[in-house]
Amino acid sequence: MKYSYLLLSFILASPIKDNSEKYILSQFEEKVTISLRTLTLNKAIKTQVQNQAKQAFYKDKLYYWEISKNDTTMAYAFLDNVKGKSMPITFIVIMNINGTIKNSSIIKYREAYGGEIKNKRWLKQFIGKKNDSTYEIGQEIDSITGATISVNSISKGIRKIAILYELVKDNLD
Repeated sequence: MKYSYLLLSFILASPIKDNSEKYILSQFEEKVTISLRTLTLNKAIKTQVQNQAKQAFYKDKLYYWEISKNDTTMAYAFLDNVKGKSMPITFIVIMNINGTIKNSSIIKYREAYGGEIKNKRWLKQFIGKKNDSTYEIGQEIDSITGATISVNSISKGIRKIAILYELVKDNLD
């Protein structure tokens, strides 16, 4: 848990923010505007999402970006952390306004093993999924030999964001 406070402290002045924004911009062919915001998770929503996703949030706040073109919101990108074997894995999920996953990426991987989850081909299988997808390893999501913990953590983390988005989408700025 001590890592989450460290990550929170440095996010706004770190390569994590820069890499996240570069990734977001790279996912749109047209020129878009992105605005960084903070989402405070109220206790009821946090508990509901954690129970459904079977994974805890690292903290009570998430950073997200509103992605727009000509003052029209096109998507949102959420930055979150999940626990790997011993260190946090920082990832981003871009959600279309209709609640489907547009794309996802691993922003910072800190473990010695399991880095195969950064592979774009593996992450591509989340595209189009929504909050009601199962994200089951071996069924909807491919496993990766030697990356069991990372695969489970990221799959649950991406599902957690999809579930959260469905609950908060009408209240995002």
